[in-house]
Amino acid sequence: MSTLFIAGTDTGVGKTHATCTLLHALRARGLHACGMKPVASGCVETPEGLRNDDALALQAASATPMPYEWINPVALREPLSPHLAAAHEGVEIRLAPLNDAFERLRGMHDAVLVEGVGGWLVPLSRSLLASDIPRQWQLPVVLVVGLRLGCLNHALLSARAIATDGCRLVGWIGNRIDPAMDAVEENIETLRHHLPAPCLGILPHGVSPHDAASQLDLTLLLE
Repeated sequence: MSTLFIAGTDTGVGKTHATCTLLHALRARGLHACGMKPVASGCVETPEGLRNDDALALQAASATPMPYEWINPVALREPLSPHLAAAHEGVEIRLAPLNDAFERLRGMHDAVLVEGVGGWLVPLSRSLLASDIPRQWQLPVVLVVGLRLGCLNHALLSARAIATDGCRLVGWIGNRIDPAMDAVEENIETLRHHLPAPCLGILPHGVSPHDAASQLDLTLLLE
């Protein structure tokens, strides 16, 4: 394993939390690992330029500090779907600058974890979807399932879309975003039964990525 795409069943399911947890788990195994957020909306102006909290978290969880512009080459101000945020700024998201940043990171690390934006089919422009990134880069996919009411449908639809786009789902991670979810163990068992890839772990609510890393089993990914 040298690269993975971390997809989510929706916005707000904990892709960044899961990606940071994976980074800590890989680093604990001695791998020089880095995170990347190619496109991020909802960025804030700082003296250094536009910055996104998710991308900063990936930067902090990576093995060594990388230039922010490599980790997040497209930073957009408004917290909207990327195609809308980009249109409001008069720009169009293209793959070329994303490719350049990705190749730099991949050449310097044992593993690069590329975090998506929103769900699998979020538009990046009129001609580009979030799913085009893992499809063009031929990245295996790990799906983050936010454990809350409705997650079964979201997870199974996402898995179907991933397969339809010709990408390979290599595992999924459950994230306990709703600690009061009813029948959580039954839902997890249903996901284990229906999703066409192994569960890499269930992340507990309110536990830091560093401490949650022990909850992940990366054996199948690293074989």
